[in-house]
Amino acid sequence: MGSKPPRIQPPPHPVPQTASATASLRQLLDSLSREQRRNQELLASLAFVLRSFTNLNRFLELVPLVAARLMEAEGALLLPFQTNGRLWREQFQATPLERHRDLLRQLASLDDGSLLASSGEAGLVARLDQLVAQQWGEAPLVGTSVVARSRQRGRLYVFGPSGGSEWSDVHRRHGQLVADLTGVALENDQLLQERRRHERLDRQLSTGAEIQAQLLPDHCPVIDGVDLAARCRPAYLVGGDYYDFIPTRPQLQGPCREQGRWALVMGDVMGKGVPASLLMSLLRGMLRAEVLSGLPPDRILHDLNQLAQEDLAHSHRFVTLFYSDFDPPSRVLRYANAAHNPPMIWRGQRQQVERLDAPGLLIGLQAEAEYGCEQTVLEPGDVLLCYTDGVTEAAGISGERFEEHRLLTSLQEACLAGLGAQAILDQLFARLDRFVGSDRPLEDDASLVVLKVKEPPRLPSLPS
Repeated sequence: MGSKPPRIQPPPHPVPQTASATASLRQLLDSLSREQRRNQELLASLAFVLRSFTNLNRFLELVPLVAARLMEAEGALLLPFQTNGRLWREQFQATPLERHRDLLRQLASLDDGSLLASSGEAGLVARLDQLVAQQWGEAPLVGTSVVARSRQRGRLYVFGPSGGSEWSDVHRRHGQLVADLTGVALENDQLLQERRRHERLDRQLSTGAEIQAQLLPDHCPVIDGVDLAARCRPAYLVGGDYYDFIPTRPQLQGPCREQGRWALVMGDVMGKGVPASLLMSLLRGMLRAEVLSGLPPDRILHDLNQLAQEDLAHSHRFVTLFYSDFDPPSRVLRYANAAHNPPMIWRGQRQQVERLDAPGLLIGLQAEAEYGCEQTVLEPGDVLLCYTDGVTEAAGISGERFEEHRLLTSLQEACLAGLGAQAILDQLFARLDRFVGSDRPLEDDASLVVLKVKEPPRLPSLPS
């Protein structure tokens, strides 16, 4: 029998090259997808910390770590600047820290003053780039600026392995994105610190306003034969306007006190806000001590000017002050004026307005200044109006000033209507508010004091 021919095995089925390429492409896409998800998670975590952080140091610690991972680098270094352009050494951050310890020590020893004085921020950045490049050697290095509101707020450096390839544009954009988020964090922290500082100032101003409100009379005293009303409206929480009613003999009580001589004062410290308020408080104490001397108004202003000379000279401010004293039994008003706005007086019998003025310089201007003293008798129905320049110089919507003529006209209208002191005061402020605008603040402190001499009651006439 002949042997059977050997059975030839068919060759294995060849794998198409297209299938192998598809698998490789799928693996590449999966790898890219995983890398993309990882990068998104890193950026999302950094954004979350930025959105919710309360400690800037915690955020800055993450910056080099996230930048290094996003750019697949060996390490990263963050050198933030303070708001004045100097190196913020306390916030230097690096990963890994051991690799950068010598560099950080060298950077911390730089003299900010000489760097900024010689070449400013640009020179500082160039110097930092030079030092970092020298320390790192031939390894790949990329540096980018941390910027906030177009100002340099630091430098972010990312390092690669020795002999490694350069980073792609995607890597560089990731690094820039981390630097931009860092700039936002630094700016947010600065705004937060400023807000806290303003809150502290607001609390201090509120306390100052409460103290100043206690220094101004909270109510008008009872003086025999007259009706009083007064109000101060500061442009800020505190101001430099001052008015006061001071008994010249405070030991008197009851009707004797009401019939005793009273000092009526209206003053204005040049300027606004806290400095003016502090000087006003100082002058108030000096003036109240001077009133107890019982001297006439011109001597009171003379002595006050000498006492306050040194304090006002140091502050480079001056004070206008109208000082008067009123004797209820005789209705005599004596007065002296240290360059304050002359008060207006409505003469009820003649139905016309006069001004009370006397020669005198500003308080604090000249040590040996002399002041004149005048006097007048207030008749029943007369109205005395003392005011500060914040009233007459108040600006309306068009920019025009309130001026004295509007105040005079408003006073005439209120007096002709037979209003009492408080009603006159309310009407004058209402007229001022209409002129300025109810929703617009005053530019300067505005104060008014109204004194009206009471008229005897008029009995109805009997029919003939």
